[in-house]
Amino acid sequence: MSSLTLTAAQTVVAKALEVARTHAMKPLVVVVFDARGALKALAAEDGTSLRRAEIAMGKANGALALGIGSRAIAKRAEEQPTFVAAISHLVGAPALVPVPGGVLIRDGDTVLGAVGISGDTSDNDELCAVAGIEAAGFTAQTGV
Repeated sequence: MSSLTLTAAQTVVAKALEVARTHAMKPLVVVVFDARGALKALAAEDGTSLRRAEIAMGKANGALALGIGSRAIAKRAEEQPTFVAAISHLVGAPALVPVPGGVLIRDGDTVLGAVGISGDTSDNDELCAVAGIEAAGFTAQTGV
């Protein structure tokens, strides 16, 4: 069974930011948590707005807490807003942010961690997370 190493987490960050710059996206914050929810890597580009790190952490934290990508959490929030609001209270800090951009990192059936990105549109945040995860040799689970 593989684990999420610091080197792999740094690869995720580097590739996510490379993709963002290639597509002229707004400045991003990228966070990578391991399966325990421990912070493995965080990068905030110059010019990110206030609280982007907390938003990125909330996206990743929510994905880990519920075992699904934050795109699926967003869908669930539309269908069951009371449930997602209650879970948000229970999850604690960093909060649960129910929009795309929180992506599980998988190796086969094993969840190795999660990436959370904030700064551009949620769809673009998610695109960068997927690119970073795949560059590190893992499978991304967005919640589609």
